[in-house]
Amino acid sequence: MTRLAREYRSINLAQGFPNFPAPELLKDAAARAIHDDINQYAITWGAQRLRDALARKYHDWYGLEADPEREITVTCGATEAMIATLLAVVNAGDEVIVFEPFYENYGPDTILADARPVYVPLEPGRPLDLDRLAAAFSSRTRAIIVNTPSNPAGRVLTRAELEAIRDLCVGHDALAVTDEIYEHIRFDGEHIAIATLPGMRDRTVTISGASKTFSVTGWRIGWIVAPPDLTDAIRKVHDFLTVGAPAPLQEGVATALDDLSPSFYAGLAEAYRGRRDLLYGALIESGFRCTPPEGAYYILTDFSGIAGPGGAGSMNDTEFAVWLSREVGVTPVPGSSFFREGGGGRSLVRFVFCKTDDILLEAARRLRTLSGAPGTPAQRPFEPAARSGFQR
Repeated sequence: MTRLAREYRSINLAQGFPNFPAPELLKDAAARAIHDDINQYAITWGAQRLRDALARKYHDWYGLEADPEREITVTCGATEAMIATLLAVVNAGDEVIVFEPFYENYGPDTILADARPVYVPLEPGRPLDLDRLAAAFSSRTRAIIVNTPSNPAGRVLTRAELEAIRDLCVGHDALAVTDEIYEHIRFDGEHIAIATLPGMRDRTVTISGASKTFSVTGWRIGWIVAPPDLTDAIRKVHDFLTVGAPAPLQEGVATALDDLSPSFYAGLAEAYRGRRDLLYGALIESGFRCTPPEGAYYILTDFSGIAGPGGAGSMNDTEFAVWLSREVGVTPVPGSSFFREGGGGRSLVRFVFCKTDDILLEAARRLRTLSGAPGTPAQRPFEPAARSGFQR
């Protein structure tokens, strides 16, 4: 979709990367590490300084004690952390429960691990169906992937929902593999690390990373917190997958974890709340049906009520995404990307709001032309590529 945005000079609200700068102290620390010749391999499971900083942060944030020597592994992003974990802990023939819609990699990662994904709905603005979840567990269930705040649904799972997941994991002797990459981008509810719930410390693999919190999606610094026996297996797979994450960038992330104050994280969430509200309001006024997300920086929308030239609402998700890019100048992701083959999403598209206000305001102006506001999409001014989150 980013290539499509380039082709049509459209505003790229598809791919989830911010177009604003990372914290200065983070960048300065990474640059300093390069100039200090920290340019060779770090320890395979992560630079000592970063693992120590992570241990301190998990203690401060969640009261979670983690041994940096035996329980913390630094990876090439949370994406590598997930596949390394599943390859390490899941066996052929096992089942892995995946909430749907899901981040695109969860289903394929499960299949690559020779396991069978079992899908359970987790829809925007709706509570988790605990009866349906319980029915999905079986004697073959090895793990459940928990993403909270979730992409693309925007749900922040409640304590009651997480406790229900805990009870099922304990009852079926299953693992929880949690993707908590959006833990600090939250508008409603609280972030509860499921590893802190009674009975879950030894059966949880906690995954997170620097990409979203520090706006450095290209740095590829993620991490895993897991009990020693699971960590041993995960580190073996990680070593063969990528050897290690970029050494100087690990130093930058360690500095950010140590030196950024709590006000940074509060300000991050508040700034994203304003962006969410801006885009959500424009989508509703434009005829999309959607729910404001509780966390993360995506809005999953139903476009079937949009009339548009040529009956835009009757298109499938891919056709609509292409049409919106070409005719309106805003590019989303087709909703079926977040569902299994034939699983749904054909009337859905996902927009991101991890963009500066000027980009979101222009996207909002263009989207409102769908509702018959003054002006037409064809009259939109060219938006410079450098301001739209991509290069031409």
